[in-house]
Amino acid sequence: MSNVLYVTKETLEQMKEELLRLRTVDRPAAARAIAEAREKGDLRENAEYDAAKEAQGILEAKIKKHEDDIANARIIDTQDIDTSKVSILTKVTVTNLNTKKKFSYHIVSEKEADLKLGKISVTSPIGKGLLGKVVGEIAEVQVPAGIVKFKIEDITV
Repeated sequence: MSNVLYVTKETLEQMKEELLRLRTVDRPAAARAIAEAREKGDLRENAEYDAAKEAQGILEAKIKKHEDDIANARIIDTQDIDTSKVSILTKVTVTNLNTKKKFSYHIVSEKEADLKLGKISVTSPIGKGLLGKVVGEIAEVQVPAGIVKFKIEDITV
């Protein structure tokens, strides 16, 4: 699977801000916590020191993940999006043929996904099932509850 992460310019800026905060605020705080724990005596029996070192390791892994995500990020401009078919950053209106209810989903990257806002990840089961479909087409999507059929009603940006 490709490591490319398609994001909007705004999301990339948020990712960069988060990485900057991790490096300039969280990393020095972790170093201070280790230094404080080290001053408390024997490191072999110092649970506070062990916890601080573990927290630092988790933080460094998080920083590495953010660096990798930013390095693999590709900005998508909404003006370049083809609305003849469902693709990343399109808004798709579907009818669930099982329940006859209409939904609108905005297909986004994993970093931007927020179901409460109607943003679903392109890598989610529904996102994958809708990709490439055109208006009027039926998408059969395998979800944990079984197969759900969606009719594509509209595709916009």
